[in-house]
Amino acid sequence: MTLRVLCIFLLSGWLSIYAAALPIPENGPALRIQGSNTIGADLGPALVEGLLQQQGLLKIHRETPDTANEQRIVGQTAQGQRVIIEVAAHGSSTGFAALKNASADLAASSREIKDSELLALQTLGDLKSPAAEQVIAIDGLAIILNPANPLEQLNTEQLARIFAGEVKTWEELGGRGGAIHLYARDDQSGTYDTFKELVLSRRGKSLGSAAKRFESSEQLSDAVSNDPQGIGFIGLPYVRQAKAVAIADGASQAMLPLNSLIATEDYPLSRRLFFYLPPDIQNPWAQALATFAQSPQGQAIVATSGFVSQTVQAMSVAPNALMPEGYQSLSRHAQRLTVNFRFAEGSASLDNKARQDLARVLDYIKRNGKTERAVTLVGFGDLKDDPARADLLSKLRAMAVRRELVKNGVVMREVRGFGALMPVATNSADEGRIKNRRVEVWVY
Repeated sequence: MTLRVLCIFLLSGWLSIYAAALPIPENGPALRIQGSNTIGADLGPALVEGLLQQQGLLKIHRETPDTANEQRIVGQTAQGQRVIIEVAAHGSSTGFAALKNASADLAASSREIKDSELLALQTLGDLKSPAAEQVIAIDGLAIILNPANPLEQLNTEQLARIFAGEVKTWEELGGRGGAIHLYARDDQSGTYDTFKELVLSRRGKSLGSAAKRFESSEQLSDAVSNDPQGIGFIGLPYVRQAKAVAIADGASQAMLPLNSLIATEDYPLSRRLFFYLPPDIQNPWAQALATFAQSPQGQAIVATSGFVSQTVQAMSVAPNALMPEGYQSLSRHAQRLTVNFRFAEGSASLDNKARQDLARVLDYIKRNGKTERAVTLVGFGDLKDDPARADLLSKLRAMAVRRELVKNGVVMREVRGFGALMPVATNSADEGRIKNRRVEVWVY
């Protein structure tokens, strides 16, 4: 499917669910979901409930079996037939393992599929294809402290040293409280995988052996909020009574895990939440759930569940002295949309989330009457070689997005490139450089 056809498909009815009722099996669950605890604790079940309601089912409720972190969401047809969807939330890696042994129809993951998993599951089809890899929400890993801890910000280098056990006391960070107590999710957790990838592994470090490990996000957060010497990492909805601190990465400004900074994925510890659907073994309930999750109704449930929805909104940006003058001028006269276009690794092609976002941005532009010279695209790059090359590539990336918008009837106001200025991540690693290669959308 071409990007243009995909956008037309998404915009017609905006990801509407199949009109026909979904088939109901005579025996067993209609859908089996395994994977991320971050998704499976509440967001996944809430999306399932929304789908069941849209399918016209009655008496929708949750049942909790004896096994921890597992649920059944149950509805009933008008004829009294039960429809059961099972959700097991034991960590992202368990979802891919369940796809492999055919004990799940859909994997919920709070991290991107690994190359090793992609290879192991290749008999099920390409799980990196746009139809298979569905970004359903954006989350931010919050670094949490006890509310009485006076520390306000940390950088990712400090985080790596803290959680590796190299920084042992709060006094070494300019705080107070004595020995640092570490709290972390368990090895099956996508939250832990994300933290390991974004913070520890990038600096050649491993989690300190003294860290207390948790399968439950809620229990970890409550443990930190009750420990004056504690520090932990957690998904955004699970901050609860703890205190989140601002995080900087490389030359980026320190950022709190605010919804607007997570929606654009500028916040250093932002992450994507995924559904993975085997394209060669299709369960219609899995396809319908992924489609529902992408719809405005599904994204409203994402927001209600405490995550950051992908619904495009315009936000004002206050100019400051750290911005280049051209960017300050833009921020005085226009509003930025809550989306960044990013690109597939080693490619000038939009990644799977950007393909979904293109449809959302087009929908926003057309609904708000901004198709005629009201949109400015702003590209950014990374300082890998020289500033002149970064300037050129930043504008070329913006031009790549421009081409797709123009195909769909948008007359641009301006396309600009700011090179390697205003990084949102460190340029000393490939992952950071990929994040800095982005295109913002501004509207007048």
